Amino acid sequence: MLVDERINTLAKNLINFSCELKKGENILIEATGVDYQLVNALVKETYKVGAYPFVELYDNRVQRQIMMGMDKECAKRMSDFGCYRMEKMDAYIGIRGGENAYELSDVPEDKRSAYNIYYSHPVHHERRVANTKWCVLRYPTQGMSQMSAMSTEQFEDLYFDVCNLDYSKMESAMTPLVELMNKTDKVRIVGNGTDLTFSIKGIGAVKCAGRRNIPDGEVYTAPIKHSVNGVISYNVPSVSNGIKFDNITLKFKDGKIIEATSDKSEAINKIFDTDEGARYVGEFALGVNPFVTRAMGDILFDEKISGSIHFTPGACYKDAFNGNNSAIHWDLVLVQTKEMGGGEIYFDDVLVRKDGIFVLDSLKRLNPENLK
Repeated sequence: MLVDERINTLAKNLINFSCELKKGENILIEATGVDYQLVNALVKETYKVGAYPFVELYDNRVQRQIMMGMDKECAKRMSDFGCYRMEKMDAYIGIRGGENAYELSDVPEDKRSAYNIYYSHPVHHERRVANTKWCVLRYPTQGMSQMSAMSTEQFEDLYFDVCNLDYSKMESAMTPLVELMNKTDKVRIVGNGTDLTFSIKGIGAVKCAGRRNIPDGEVYTAPIKHSVNGVISYNVPSVSNGIKFDNITLKFKDGKIIEATSDKSEAINKIFDTDEGARYVGEFALGVNPFVTRAMGDILFDEKISGSIHFTPGACYKDAFNGNNSAIHWDLVLVQTKEMGGGEIYFDDVLVRKDGIFVLDSLKRLNPENLK
């Protein structure tokens, strides 16, 4: 069967650029709801560098059935195995596909929480994120095309444009933003229904340019845990564990979410009651991918929208550590382009970005026309 050459290009980029896989290393490739072509291409590229592939194939319909019977003991036993396996890996690639984004929507909350707290968090956040060279990506399916309100061919073309762009160029353009964020104390975000302040002093900023997610295109840090005050109204819907939330507004006092509303306010507050850290923020990031210009209904795309931010309740990352620990890490997106209502970002009272466009000369290389 003829393989789209763009798949081979993506596999080569993932192995050699994103994971920087080396001879003798182990890589775990987990694929959910995708066909074999990208998986096969990744295995071939792994062997080319003299590394060793370990492959697991999943289906969300099976995953749903597993989660329907989940309890603490089951999740912990699965975690013991998952952590042992992950500790043997030098690199990890997770490919997420499937036709139905809502396959897990009817899993009861107690089952979902047991899975997230006792399996997903220790295996992925504590082991994979902290100790492997990892990259997570989506894969184009008819279901994703439908979520994006695009034809299958149109979505595939967009997908490969986004995923196979020149990330080395983007990485270089991010350097001045990282340097500025590393010197910044106070951040203020202003927009429709949003007026939020916090400090990022001493946390450090991190580039994401094709080495952690595909598609990629963000610079992230974290707020000092108890510094967040004000309100933020997100304008991009978000799916968490198969449940779609819209019109999310969070009110903060001294770092903590003291009020959370959405079109499903009761359900969203259950998520924020998962544990103590779920009501504090673990990440603040600016999205800059020039090919992602509107919400696609998938967080790996939506958090990279050019002119967006995401402000993330839950666990922080080790390389932008603010001390917040949680079983959740929920990227919620606010797009500040003119088309989405506009808005401003200030660093130490200096305007940095207006209506999604960087206004400082040192940062203009990150504007969409300069990254394509």
